[in-house]
Amino acid sequence: MALSEYSLRLQKGITGGFAPPTPSFIATITRPVDSDTLNITSASRPSGTPDLQSFAPKTLALGTVEVTALGSVSVEGLIDELHGILKELPTEEPRGSSTVQPTPEQKAQFKRAVEIVEALSYFC
Repeated sequence: MALSEYSLRLQKGITGGFAPPTPSFIATITRPVDSDTLNITSASRPSGTPDLQSFAPKTLALGTVEVTALGSVSVEGLIDELHGILKELPTEEPRGSSTVQPTPEQKAQFKRAVEIVEALSYFC
């Protein structure tokens, strides 16, 4: 079932420790209510640099088909796949209580979810 409104944020490269987080990539994908487009913002930090470099916000139609090295890719198909993955991954219960212990299959699914978000953020 397609969602009518959602927003997600991917932060890559944050590790524990005393120093402030220095993510290497951040992407936010939002679908406004009753819209057939995605609003995408992203930023990356080249290795060895202290700051994220923002990219111009972009809009991507759900009906868009991108041609990649692997063939044609449907944006709506990727969103449906991402939704299917995220709704099956475990979460903390109760929220904020402990670390989730994912299975190898769940780790692979999470990795695929990250690949989808990265792909969507680079389209346009």
